[in-house]
Amino acid sequence: MKILYCASEALPYVASGGLADVAGSLPVALNAAGHDCRVVVPMYASIKSELRASLEYVTNFYVPVAWRNQYCGIFKGVQNGVTYYLIDNEYYFKRNGIYGHYDDAERFTFFSRAILEMIKHIDFIPDIINANDWQTALVPVYYSLFYKNQKDLGGIKTVFTIHNIQYQGKYGMELCSEVIGLPDYARGIVEYDNCANFMKGAFETADKITTVSPTYAQEILNPYFSHGLDPVLWSKQYKLTGFLNGIDQNVYNPETDKALPKNFTKDNKSGKAECKKKLLEEMGLPVGDEPVMGIVTRLVSHKGLDLVKRVFEDMVHLGYKFTILGSGEKQYEDFFREMAYRYPERVGVKIGFIPDLAHRIYAGADMFLMPSQSEPCGLAQMVSLRYGTIPIVRETGGLKDSIIDCGGEGGNGFTFKTYNAHDMLDATVRARALYDNKKKWSSLVDHALNEDFSWARSAELYLGLYRELVGDI
Repeated sequence: MKILYCASEALPYVASGGLADVAGSLPVALNAAGHDCRVVVPMYASIKSELRASLEYVTNFYVPVAWRNQYCGIFKGVQNGVTYYLIDNEYYFKRNGIYGHYDDAERFTFFSRAILEMIKHIDFIPDIINANDWQTALVPVYYSLFYKNQKDLGGIKTVFTIHNIQYQGKYGMELCSEVIGLPDYARGIVEYDNCANFMKGAFETADKITTVSPTYAQEILNPYFSHGLDPVLWSKQYKLTGFLNGIDQNVYNPETDKALPKNFTKDNKSGKAECKKKLLEEMGLPVGDEPVMGIVTRLVSHKGLDLVKRVFEDMVHLGYKFTILGSGEKQYEDFFREMAYRYPERVGVKIGFIPDLAHRIYAGADMFLMPSQSEPCGLAQMVSLRYGTIPIVRETGGLKDSIIDCGGEGGNGFTFKTYNAHDMLDATVRARALYDNKKKWSSLVDHALNEDFSWARSAELYLGLYRELVGDI
């Protein structure tokens, strides 16, 4: 089966969030299963020079963007056995940062149309095109309107994956003629709530809609989670499903991770104690046997940090030490700095994002706190399990699908249901009680280290969906 995976970011070329992890890992797993999955991303200025130097020029052509034609160059690279196509246009992509520009609508309209034009100029006609998030949501729209009846392009099936429904690509309706280039009869495809909504267009035209966990697929039918798109999704339930993301178990591997002061395995986890000791020293905290709670997150409200603020000192008084890494809203940065000032022997904080330190927190902490208000999938809870660190999470989205409370059979963490600070506090009380039972805690850590959240399992679910569309090719 031939699959073209379309994303606005993908490791190892460019990354700003979880989409890049998925686009850099799922194709590897699909290829390992015997298929040919290739990735297409924009050729941003921020791509590292050594990766840029390894690219091969393929061809160039012009792409229609409403009334204008824009240059498009195609470069090709191979990483981890996966072929990547990079779409070059310096006017759109030679800039600082990858998002947040005044003309993002035009930039990603160009990118979506260029993907389909590219297929006519390369030696790869996919059976499946899998678009991701609003930046490539116009791919199934354009395919259904302009390409499905073209010679050699008929029969391609389109899948659209929602990573976060909050970001939909909403713009004024004038874009339909000025940027998107839709004929008058087709404007209703993207029109929603008096806006041109890119994501809504994908819902209308893609053959299947997926999202990044089964629970999130149900949650986005609820107005609380859908950011206004639930009426559309209710009408598209017949093609909506959710598959839990995986993690790259080579990147997150306590046995080989070079960021750790000492490696360890599920069969010999003695190195984890050394990781805890060194983490406490690095964060300026006294070494001791008290439980260490790790937090690695963007410091924004929907990550549940208002709950953390409400009962933080209660958790400190339970005997926890905290190692916190993140950046974001000033109110939370200031709060954690204040807690570190008040409790210098209990709270260590680094404001910013330091990837190697994140790995050391995953490995050196005893518990990992993730009380999100919403979480489409979440990767940190799976990563923490990979390092034998026990998650404490709220039951939402992928957190609910990946973490089972220790109060039941097969439990691998601690969960709470309602978005309530004292329910979260109760979960930390239960975690502290189990931590004090060294035999049971050691058994729980063993269970965590044996969990499998590799991409192989998720890849089989995607392949099952693809086969449903095109058969067993």
